Amino acid sequence: MIYLYLFITFFEIGLFGFGGGYGMLSLIQTETVVHHHWLSTAEFTNIVAISQMTPGPIGINSATYCGYTAVHNAGYNGAMAVLGSFTATFALVLPSLILMILISKMFLKYMDTPVVQNIFTALRPVVVGLLAAATLLLMNKENFSLPSVNPWQFWISVALFVATFVGTKFVKINPIKMILFAAFAGLILLY
Repeated sequence: MIYLYLFITFFEIGLFGFGGGYGMLSLIQTETVVHHHWLSTAEFTNIVAISQMTPGPIGINSATYCGYTAVHNAGYNGAMAVLGSFTATFALVLPSLILMILISKMFLKYMDTPVVQNIFTALRPVVVGLLAAATLLLMNKENFSLPSVNPWQFWISVALFVATFVGTKFVKINPIKMILFAAFAGLILLY
């Protein structure tokens, strides 16, 4: 039964997840952590970190890891958990595949019409909002701790966040290098 719920959940995320993988993260977290309780917040955060470090789109990587973890947490063995990965990934990609096949010829024909241009203009702020929501959802006590609980972890986490933001936004350091620098700093400073 979990496979059916995984398929429906990730199909809906794939259908309504505008803005790519980062835009989908808040939807994935809401469904897998808050609504279905398949994962803990800490597990989801680890999945996001792994999804960013592995090749491929973050939304698809997250779906793959979430599917595996959800089925594993439900008490199934490794092979069944791999089937959960496949189910979640396929369900996430399926709406885009169907929509692209259906609208590819029509889009090329009507791409320059005012109606289509207005639709894309209206979707841009939605994408920004989804990206902001994903960021804010990950800024929680599991990722940053609290100053009253573990001040060292909190301030190091804040410093890594600020350094990564400044490094990628203003200094223009390659994001892959920033991920490696932050991982190395986290290993040294937090353990």
